[in-house]
Amino acid sequence: MSSAFAYAPAPESRAVVDIAPSYGLFIDGEFTEAAGGKVFKTVSPANEEVLSEVAQAGSEDVERAVKAARKAFEKWSALPGAERAKYLFRIARLIQERSRELAVLESLDNGKPIRESRDSDLPLVAAHFFYYAGWADKLGHAGYGADPKPLGVAGQVIPWNFPLLMLAWKIAPALACGNTVVLKPAETTPLSALFFADICRQAGLPKGVVNILTGDGSTGAELVAHPDVNKVAFTGSTEVGKAIARTVAGTDKKLTLELGGKAANIVFDDAPIDQAVEGIVNGIFFNQGHVCCAGSRLLVQESVQDELLAALKRRMSTLRVGDPLDKNTDIGAINSAEQLARITELADAGESEGAERWAPSCELPDAGYWFAPTLFTGVTQAHRIAQEEIFGPVLSVLTFRTPEEAVAKANNTPYGLSAGVWTEKGSRILWMANKLRAGIVWSNTFNKFDPASPFGGYKESGFGREGGRHGLEAYLDV
Repeated sequence: MSSAFAYAPAPESRAVVDIAPSYGLFIDGEFTEAAGGKVFKTVSPANEEVLSEVAQAGSEDVERAVKAARKAFEKWSALPGAERAKYLFRIARLIQERSRELAVLESLDNGKPIRESRDSDLPLVAAHFFYYAGWADKLGHAGYGADPKPLGVAGQVIPWNFPLLMLAWKIAPALACGNTVVLKPAETTPLSALFFADICRQAGLPKGVVNILTGDGSTGAELVAHPDVNKVAFTGSTEVGKAIARTVAGTDKKLTLELGGKAANIVFDDAPIDQAVEGIVNGIFFNQGHVCCAGSRLLVQESVQDELLAALKRRMSTLRVGDPLDKNTDIGAINSAEQLARITELADAGESEGAERWAPSCELPDAGYWFAPTLFTGVTQAHRIAQEEIFGPVLSVLTFRTPEEAVAKANNTPYGLSAGVWTEKGSRILWMANKLRAGIVWSNTFNKFDPASPFGGYKESGFGREGGRHGLEAYLDV
């Protein structure tokens, strides 16, 4: 008899969201077809069902959107901060009112479990708009001068792992500061951004303040290179981030990049093991590991390695992989066939290089893109799985003996986005936080976010900060 508790399916209804068969671009307050007439399909990664057809923006469309944003900038930037705040408050309330619809849409288009999109993503999306609404009439008190001015038109390119949340991280501070926006969502997850365009219309946002251009990488490249874009914000891969940096080099565009990561989750021998195991699982298996700050490297003190790994394997055996719309699902679908191939290739490399692979027995669905939660032991610093970002539910385990060794191993990476420290000693936490070259260090927790807290990295994890008072600086002429 299995000791695991058997859960009956508890699917969320798809009927709460009405997806149109096709969507145009959102330019100057209206949905419009792409000038070139090109379209592409967006599919559900859980079953490869075509959800909708979406317009592919070209250079002519980018030109139209930037012109609309530039025209709208004059009146939007001239509004008193308190008036801009009203629009942001309205958007936040509408997101709350439509949160169930948006959560189902996000899980359908992205593949993440409904429990995460409903309980993590959507509350944070609304919270960011509420938070920056509060800043809109207080910019003179943010520490960037008595009367800081907006930059102009912001070109923003966001990834597929948190489509709506990354939109909120970008758009909310930009609008609060008086800028207008042209945003390009990821090619595989365009739907929530298009639904957000409808929310902008519901909120009565003036035309042209927010424009949404769907398309592939070429659309993003056109937007980044446009001469009338004053600010570029990008979240995504380090490779693309480097290309963007080369594009804007020598121009007067302001740039922030939030790129990849290879975070260390460090567990000392005095850590509460069960609590640490929950943090480890949340750190790497949340959102299928599609998290730039995922704790993909577990550094565990040698003396507790066996105890911790035994507890971790027990916990991993209880994770439920399957239908993202089932409220009991812990791990949903991998976002795309391309990402699944990348994860598979790196996991196979881990095995071929001598690391020991373990995964709980779990039945994966026949259709769609799936990867079982996986653990590697016997990993060294030289292994590809210890150096390269996998961006999937794969955890590499390394050991250490002293705090100094833990710091050396944690910092031995080209990335520097996040880290976690598990110990009962407050002095050790502070010592580690000072030594770790990471933009954010979590203490006895992982993957905790708040709109008032800045987020960003060092080295190949990018530069600039999003969130908090610090997130305003990138959208102000200081």
